[in-house]
Amino acid sequence: MKDTIKFGIGFVTGRPNVCKIINNTYERLINQFKDFDRKVEITAYILFDLGYQFTTRIDFYGIIPNVYKDLTIRYITPEDIEEEKKKLIGREEFSKSDVDLFFGHGHAKGRNSLMYYALKDKMDYLLFWDDDEYPVACIKDENESNITWKEQDNIAMHLKYIENADVTIGYHCGYISPIPYVELDEDVDERKFKCYIEALGNDIISWDSIKEKFVKNNGITYADPKIADGIGEFEIKAKGAGKWVSGSTLCLNLNNISKIPAFYNPEGARGEDTFFSTKLLESKVVKVPVYHFHDGFLKYSNIVRRIYPKTLRKIKSSEEQIEERFFKASRGWIRYKPLLEYITNKENYLDNIAETRKKLEEGIPEVNKLFDNSDFSILLNDLDEYNKNVEKHYKEYIRTNEIWNKLKEI
Repeated sequence: MKDTIKFGIGFVTGRPNVCKIINNTYERLINQFKDFDRKVEITAYILFDLGYQFTTRIDFYGIIPNVYKDLTIRYITPEDIEEEKKKLIGREEFSKSDVDLFFGHGHAKGRNSLMYYALKDKMDYLLFWDDDEYPVACIKDENESNITWKEQDNIAMHLKYIENADVTIGYHCGYISPIPYVELDEDVDERKFKCYIEALGNDIISWDSIKEKFVKNNGITYADPKIADGIGEFEIKAKGAGKWVSGSTLCLNLNNISKIPAFYNPEGARGEDTFFSTKLLESKVVKVPVYHFHDGFLKYSNIVRRIYPKTLRKIKSSEEQIEERFFKASRGWIRYKPLLEYITNKENYLDNIAETRKKLEEGIPEVNKLFDNSDFSILLNDLDEYNKNVEKHYKEYIRTNEIWNKLKEI
């Protein structure tokens, strides 16, 4: 047993909100280990993308001085990544296309880059933490309209279980998807909107879960009180082609690096956590009882400063920036649908893609009624393009993991 544990927190980010998260949670992170029997050294990795919101790098250097007393802050800059790529090409073990496929910015490449640097720095564990999530649970009081907020020992809870697992994954509450609230049969025809959601459906998104949230809680997911109290861990078993996890509150045991796959998504698509999940069949994956509040529309950023609202409201499609976020998410989801179908159900691939297209054709006109500035018909073009390139994307998915397996040995 190690006397000192090196624990990394990984932020793949394009939003300066990451500084607010670190500045307002670092004391809580340290206090989680005040009675721990071993020393825990925490390193926060920040890999920033200046192109995501057209930010400047100064936006990401807003960490207050006090943080540096207790945490190590490790920035991974665009220059760092380019320099590392040149070194690896110089070793004559990797081609330029290899390093460009694995390293960089974006959903999968950013996570891969962080994993690589954390492994080089000899981290024991790495927890991915998205820049719109806060370590607190919102619990709905069934007898009143108010909410109880409970702070979560997110790192300590993962550490409790990750030592005897390869991967741990926590829970989300709050606004867990960028699908805005709609009044079924009033704003949209329920049957047609269902077709649209089913076309986008994947391991995380399903019509039943979306509708339940709309009907019961205005599109909000509330925390289970027992889970928020740290009760109820279990091992995730394979379901179909994977052991399904999400990309944040996701902790990796880097001491068991052979059981940790790479992330991949087709260029311009989402799904990096989904394709990661398909490579976990031989890994031990544990669901741990701890929450992050997902501020999916960035409407409650003051929560990280312990300013807790008494209620959470509906986020409607007509609000500023909601349309753009949902439009981008929809395109990202439909772009990875072909590869997901190709991996998980190759025998029925063509039939399933045809059915997806049919549902899009049915649902898109209804969704277009909700928004003024976006034409969701482009998703049909996206589906056709990514269907045409599915074999190319499959080869990249395989190659990305081959590259990662070689990098593990360096």
